[in-house]
Amino acid sequence: MIVRLVKMTFRPDEVEAFQELFEGWRHRIIAFPGCRRLELLHGTDDPRVFFTYSEWDGPEALDAYRASDVFADVWPVVKGLFAARAEAWTTVREHAMDSVR
Repeated sequence: MIVRLVKMTFRPDEVEAFQELFEGWRHRIIAFPGCRRLELLHGTDDPRVFFTYSEWDGPEALDAYRASDVFADVWPVVKGLFAARAEAWTTVREHAMDSVR
């Protein structure tokens, strides 16, 4: 399994539009074969900054998504709303812990 983090910074006037678009797209993304989890995170220091956190069965599943019609529908629209170039990282989880309270 891999974890993909994507940082996106939007123009201030496009933040609300992105949130609405994500709401419409998120079901298509999570339904894509190999996608195990999808989260949208919103920066606390800068309201223009969002992160997507997604878990994939492996690099092949992520690559298939990035070559899909779903990605082709989503990414060009989102990219047009950016104030800065997106940053992305593909990672492997080495440790995970939950609080025991």
